Amino acid sequence: METLFGSGSKSMVAYPLRVVYQKIPREQVNIPVQVLVSVPKKHFKHAVDRNRVKRQVREAYRYCKQPLFEAVPDDQSLLLAFLWLSDELVPSTTVNNRIKHLITRLSEKV
Repeated sequence: METLFGSGSKSMVAYPLRVVYQKIPREQVNIPVQVLVSVPKKHFKHAVDRNRVKRQVREAYRYCKQPLFEAVPDDQSLLLAFLWLSDELVPSTTVNNRIKHLITRLSEKV
């Protein structure tokens, strides 16, 4: 987490999500992509709501991750953090579209 949120990290926003990412050498992490999903307690006081949003984000990422894995070079790894920005629950289709949009943009930049 220190590496991801330290210097050299970049971010993009597709409301209600923000993705923070950083490329690192493959020697530090043995897998091509590591993902963190964060839904602040500030936005959702009930754990049920936070868990629902995290589940939506993880499921959307699971469906859309293939282009990202293909775009990451063999000698590098990618650290990702999906941060929730909204105070409202959003339908799964919206979350899927935003994740797909972010992953497409990330694939082009990596």
